[in-house]
Amino acid sequence: MNPLLELGRAGQSVWLDYIRRSFVAGGELGRLVREDGLGGVTSNPSIFEKAIAGSTDYREAIDALAGEPGLDAAGAYERLAVEDVRLAADVLLPVWTASAGGDGYASLEVSPRLAHDTAGTIAEAQRLWRELDRPNVMVKVPATREGLPAIERLIAEGVNVNVTLLFSVEVYAEVAEAFLRGLQWLAERGGDVGRVASVASFFVSRIDTEVDNRIEARLASAGGEERAALDRLRGAVAIANARVAYQRFREIFRGPRWEALATRGARVQRLLWASTSTKNPAYRDVRYVEELIGPDTVNTMPPATLAAFREHGLVRSSLAEDPAAAAATLAELERVGISLADVTTRLTEAGVKLFAEAFDKLLGAVETARAAHAGRGARPHRASLPPPLAGAVARALEVWQAGGNTARLWARDASLWTGADEARWLGWLGITDDQRAHLGRRRAAAEEIREAGFTRCVLLGMGGSSLAPDVLRRTFGTVAGAPELEVLDSTDPGQIRAVESRLDLDRTLFVVSSKSGTTVEPNLLMEYFLARVSSVVGETQAPQHFVVITDPGSALEHEAMRRGFRRLFHGVPAIGGRYSALSDFGMVPAAIAGFDVPCLLDRAEEMVHACASCVPAADNPGAALGVILGELAKAGRDKVTVVASPGIAGLGGWLEQLLAESTGKHGKGLVPVDGEPLGAPEAYGDDRVFAYLRLAGGADAAQDAAVARLEQAGQPVVRIELNDPHDLGREFFRWEFATAVAGAILGINPFDQPDVESAKEAARRLTAEYESSGALPAPEPLAADGDLTLYADGRNAAALRRGGRKRLATMLAAHLARLRRGDYFALLAYVAMDDANRAALEAIRVRVRDARGVATCLGFGPRFQHSTGQAYKGGPNSGVFLQVTHEHAADVPVPGKRLSFGVVEAAQAQGDLDALAERGRRLLRVHVRGDLAAGLARLERLVHAALE
Repeated sequence: MNPLLELGRAGQSVWLDYIRRSFVAGGELGRLVREDGLGGVTSNPSIFEKAIAGSTDYREAIDALAGEPGLDAAGAYERLAVEDVRLAADVLLPVWTASAGGDGYASLEVSPRLAHDTAGTIAEAQRLWRELDRPNVMVKVPATREGLPAIERLIAEGVNVNVTLLFSVEVYAEVAEAFLRGLQWLAERGGDVGRVASVASFFVSRIDTEVDNRIEARLASAGGEERAALDRLRGAVAIANARVAYQRFREIFRGPRWEALATRGARVQRLLWASTSTKNPAYRDVRYVEELIGPDTVNTMPPATLAAFREHGLVRSSLAEDPAAAAATLAELERVGISLADVTTRLTEAGVKLFAEAFDKLLGAVETARAAHAGRGARPHRASLPPPLAGAVARALEVWQAGGNTARLWARDASLWTGADEARWLGWLGITDDQRAHLGRRRAAAEEIREAGFTRCVLLGMGGSSLAPDVLRRTFGTVAGAPELEVLDSTDPGQIRAVESRLDLDRTLFVVSSKSGTTVEPNLLMEYFLARVSSVVGETQAPQHFVVITDPGSALEHEAMRRGFRRLFHGVPAIGGRYSALSDFGMVPAAIAGFDVPCLLDRAEEMVHACASCVPAADNPGAALGVILGELAKAGRDKVTVVASPGIAGLGGWLEQLLAESTGKHGKGLVPVDGEPLGAPEAYGDDRVFAYLRLAGGADAAQDAAVARLEQAGQPVVRIELNDPHDLGREFFRWEFATAVAGAILGINPFDQPDVESAKEAARRLTAEYESSGALPAPEPLAADGDLTLYADGRNAAALRRGGRKRLATMLAAHLARLRRGDYFALLAYVAMDDANRAALEAIRVRVRDARGVATCLGFGPRFQHSTGQAYKGGPNSGVFLQVTHEHAADVPVPGKRLSFGVVEAAQAQGDLDALAERGRRLLRVHVRGDLAAGLARLERLVHAALE
């Protein structure tokens, strides 16, 4: 049974907080009405603005308005919005008719600029009512002091009113009184009170967000009993407030006064629960639906919450449960010194301000679009594909569209992939809205950190916890007045020492970032730097130098609370690490470093709306890109080669993990190629697709020319233009969406990583053995020559010894000779990720590419184990691997343990080799003794000779 339909049987109507042109005109609204029993929609200035700025929805309509004299942005917006609401009302009219006017409404707001203008609100609402000209529309009016008389007047004139921005039960009582007085006035004048409909919209989750922030501030100094009381109140106030309001509703709409109106056909003013998306990842994602179910109510949900409730919502008559407990919760809040009246007053003021700001941004987007005759970033991409591939992609897009697959993705339909647990991992679809709701908390934390005098911020994390912050660090650099961000995602002793040498420890903040809270590398690095900071500032003060980002309930969360770290931020359990760029894992470090997080999220939200289920697949930036990647991979072009303008080159490292870990499994998938210098067309085989991420105003002319030559040579190229670096927010979401789509095309689950754990488990066994014995197992060398020694597992050793080969050079040549058409070559380097080492290794990969015509990859361990390692082990068996390890001139100890970071790195390298060998991969390890630079230079000469 569809839980959304069950809500209807429980007496609650389901509305959607979402209107845009393609959603209505494309049939998506009608489908939700038919399949989910949707009973209404409300407009939202923010959604409208993002649809204009980020999609093609309104291009033709805006073109038609562009030359109209005397029409300003506000007038143009109203034309567009009125048409949208009319169209939505027409789709909902059968619902309105079947319910005899009880449901089936579409709502449009008066300008937020009129929130404190009674006469202006009345005049605009009357005009909109006439313009809309539908019986099943409502005009939204805020519940401000000035809005109350407007509500009464409009009801008295027979205008349907959706009263918004309600937080307080006391204000709600005044709203209900205004509604009743308006009905009585209408009745006294002989009007038909049965034709008037109204809802009173309570904004729910914002109350918990505000109260929880106040509780958080109090907990630092709270004693035992007070702390327990505060903990009990977390996440409990909004629901208690709504339940108290519901009891007040039931009192108001009974008795002689109401009965006199009811006998004339009057309908109750239903309570509507708004702001029902869960903003705290520690809470169940459908909490503000499940706990607020009762007759004569409406729950208006954003699309992500609607999809989540459809997928796993539980229905019970919850609103009337234990009203005494709800009242007691509010009384307890007052007892601990938090004034609910102050909370609701502030939220009302902030709500008016936020709506006004959103409206101003909307008008700005309309004006920009009118001037340009199109929305900014409207083109999803430009793909240059050879005819056979272009035809295959076009057919695949038609199939995707015909199957309603974008809508299935947004509906969290696991059968789109493998029918496993995919629905559990789609929290990233709605993360931008949740993140924008918490801007204040991140801003406050960043200000606190700056005021504490921290000048550097070192993020300790791996994979999804570190790659997005690293992209932003490399893109935006250092912001004046904010700590300089650095990312340490390595166990290499040389890299650890290099980072530490740049730090003034008494002015450095460490962000420990781990979704699971059990990732080895950040936990060991945390212990190391906690000991180092303690030696400088003392054990008591050292915890104030640490911030943690982790999922709720993780071991790391408990450790952070036990040790009294400065701040704790939560990830979202429904978001996997590689999809977490726009969650706290990416945005908290960005805020601390002073980057423009609101702008990044705004750009991301534009892409969210551009990828909406109502946008046709061919025009949908995420869906179209995903179909291209998936179809080309099926055609043998599975090496996704990332070419990025210098100013955004860091994005490739993030894309590597997203593509490889999401799709590289069960013997298929995409192999991302990042950082490979561009060559002549003849250097490339027919297994490539090029993704050119070009930064307008920061493009490289040589890059442009090289990409053009590839297009002319018939290589498939997807061009994506970024207007400025903040468009990274758009790209994070575009590529996440595209990767999910590509996973569906390939028939795999893009949210698991079945082969990643194998190398980690092997490394854990080796380090445990070292802790007990003081030594790692010593593998038998395959061949040695001076400062270089070769190692291989039994199968690979036998293959390389074939024909009596004994010399290191001949075995290396034999290994490289195993490269065939369609293969790729990967250097797995367990060395410090510095410029010198990278340059030496890049020289090797270019020699291999040019000599063999194969794609080449370069990964630094153990970083790549949390990234491309999944594709190397679980993807196509087309990789030829050369692992590089070395001896450390100076090691770094791990506090409290027998082992060192050098031992950890060696165990990780061996564990990675073992995991690759178990999967039958072609691999060889070269170990450098002595000077690393000299050893890498010699290795390059040997590779060059081997390729000759």
